[in-house]
Amino acid sequence: KLFQFSEKARGDFQKTVKEIRSSPAQKIILDLRNNPGGFLEVAVDIAEWFLERGEVVLVEDFGSKQDPQEYKTRGNPRLLEYPLVVLINEGSASASEILAGALRDNRQILLIGEKSFGKGSVQELEYLRDQSSLKITVAKWLTPKGDLITEKGLEPNIKVELTEEDRADEKDPQLDKAIETVNNL
Repeated sequence: KLFQFSEKARGDFQKTVKEIRSSPAQKIILDLRNNPGGFLEVAVDIAEWFLERGEVVLVEDFGSKQDPQEYKTRGNPRLLEYPLVVLINEGSASASEILAGALRDNRQILLIGEKSFGKGSVQELEYLRDQSSLKITVAKWLTPKGDLITEKGLEPNIKVELTEEDRADEKDPQLDKAIETVNNL
């Protein structure tokens, strides 16, 4: 489970990769549920563990102002050989949507759960004369295949709802489905 894409997450994920590679683990479930995002660079770094060098992680679309900017992997894909599924829900936003979209588009990784939040924009803070400020959207994030994330979110390949009753009974049908799915890969 990845809770957010903080600077600390980069090092924590690297430690987890070492643990996975030295364990008998054969398959991975990456849980991005309720992950609100964080640093774009950390999402790209984590994607590099799962994708071939040179694959597009995301595209920043600035509209007609300038050419789109692609963020590509440049690292060592040490988890490439592991079958993988990704859990998402309405709390998966921003950098978690970038990572999930990159894995889906590049490796056809199955997304399981509920539609993600739909936060995929680049914003700049502009300060005004009266000491107030305004956030202005200057670009939108697209998945490697060009799907807009903003306001649309990512649709799971396998939709599984988590109800209040499930929570009360401490059941997790999304995780159960992820386990079933990854075991069949």
